[in-house]
Formats: sequence, C-alpha cells, structure tokens
Amino acid sequence: MTASHDPSPPTHPPVAELVAVAEQVARAAGRLVHDGRPHTVGVAATKSSAVDVVTAMDLASEDLVRRTLARLRPDDAVLGEEGGHRVGTSGVTWVVDPIDGTVNYLYGLPAYAVSVAAVVGEPTPATWTVVAACVHAPATRETWTAGRGLGAYLDGRRLSVLPAPSLDRCLLGTGFGYVAERRRAQARVLASLLPRVRDVRRMGAAAIDLCQVATGRLDLYYERGLQPWDLAAGALVVAEAGGVVTGLRGASAGEGMTVAGAAERVAELVRILEEEHADAPEGPAPGTG
Repeated sequence: MTASHDPSPPTHPPVAELVAVAEQVARAAGRLVHDGRPHTVGVAATKSSAVDVVTAMDLASEDLVRRTLARLRPDDAVLGEEGGHRVGTSGVTWVVDPIDGTVNYLYGLPAYAVSVAAVVGEPTPATWTVVAACVHAPATRETWTAGRGLGAYLDGRRLSVLPAPSLDRCLLGTGFGYVAERRRAQARVLASLLPRVRDVRRMGAAAIDLCQVATGRLDLYYERGLQPWDLAAGALVVAEAGGVVTGLRGASAGEGMTVAGAAERVAELVRILEEEHADAPEGPAPGTG
C-alpha cells in the first residue's frame, strides 16, 4: 500500500503569532542561561576542534526550548545546534541556537544570545523561508524580533538599515572558524580587507553581529562557516530592517559565506571577497606538509 499525498499545503499560523512564540521561547531560555550561569563554566564537549566547545548550559537551554516548543507548537519540527532535527507535520521548523557565542559565555563576556527562528520549507538556508525570529541577549537585556513582512525591532523600536558610507568609512564585523586551516584562510582575507575599511570588529556571536547591522552598530558583516542556527533569526532581522543578506557567486547566505548590510556596500564587499577567493577550498598552508 502506497502512502497518499495530501495536495493541500499546510496551513501556517499568522506570522505575528510565530514571532510571539519565538520571543517567549528565547526569553525563557535566556533567563535560564543568564541566571543559571555558575561562577566558573565548564566544557561539556567539543565539536569541530578542541576550542569549539559545548557547555552544559547549551544542552540545558536547548532542552528547555524543545520542551517549550513541544507544548506550544507540538506539530512543528525543530532543528537545534545540539540536538539535531526533530521532524514535524505542520510545515514549520524552529531553528534554534541555544547559546550563540558559547566561548563568550564560557569566559563571562556579555556577547551571547539565544537565537530562535521559524522557517517554512526545507530547513536549509538555500531553500527555506524564514518567517519569524527572535535574538535575545540576556546579559545586555536586548531583544531583537522580526516577522516576515512585519519589520524588525529592537525592544519595540523599529529598525531600518541606513545607507552605508563609502567602504573606507565602514565598520566591518566578522568571525572566525575553529579549525586551523580555515583560520589561516580567513586571516589572509582579513589582511586584504583591513586597509580598505574603517575598522574591524570580532564579537564572537553571529546572531548578534547580524542584529548589530540592522541596528546600525555595524555597517557590514561577513563570515564563512555559519550553520543554519547561526544565521536564521539574525538574517531575518537584517532583511526586515531593509538590508541584504547573501552569499558569494549568486548563492544564498550559508556555510560558504554570509554577507550582510546595505545593498550597495554588500555588492562591493561581495566583489572583493570573490576576488580574494574567500570561499576557496581550504587546506594546509604551503610548506606545512
């Protein structure tokens, strides 16, 4: 017996409802992460390298998010950094980073956040449509929200990406991977970019970096290696603030590269990154064997 296919698409709830759920869940996880942080945070596991860490609070935060979503939206799927993909039947997937900026959290630095986004379609950046988002930074008590077609907000204040200045006046944000070969390649690209811009900031939390572009605290942001949970919520905040989020060579933003900011400056930065082969395959530096 073959499975029947329902030709009618899933009926999704209003975007505003999903934004409210995203904010409720992100704030609850943020309280857990902030209030439950011990004086010394230990490493529970590592991922891509010995410096790519997971704390017990990453795991506890994602568990709270999953349990809360199971109660509020039981038919939805969840894709989390720590717990993988739980399938659903509604057509909505929640893409969750339980602590974006784990190393900052480990060291007691305030640049960390809980990132929660609702997407429809396959839960990959190349195919999804992000419809609702919340990035909550509990240490600074800032909360960014966005809904597709509803705009982007910081603590209730509507955001609008301003026209960027010339590239040499732009404050540029970026981040680095945790594998040595990738860091060598990223350092080469950064060395080319640094003389061309006002200055560079590396805050250590991609979701916050993207939101800072929407807020006007960064003019541009680029980073290679972002995973779906790193960029889903922040990318919608930028887009709903009137900015552009893209990859290189016509690709969508994603692991290959993510570039965000005002359209004209993004196009210029994309051109430079392509010329510098910032998305080229990585390997050992010449002469290292």
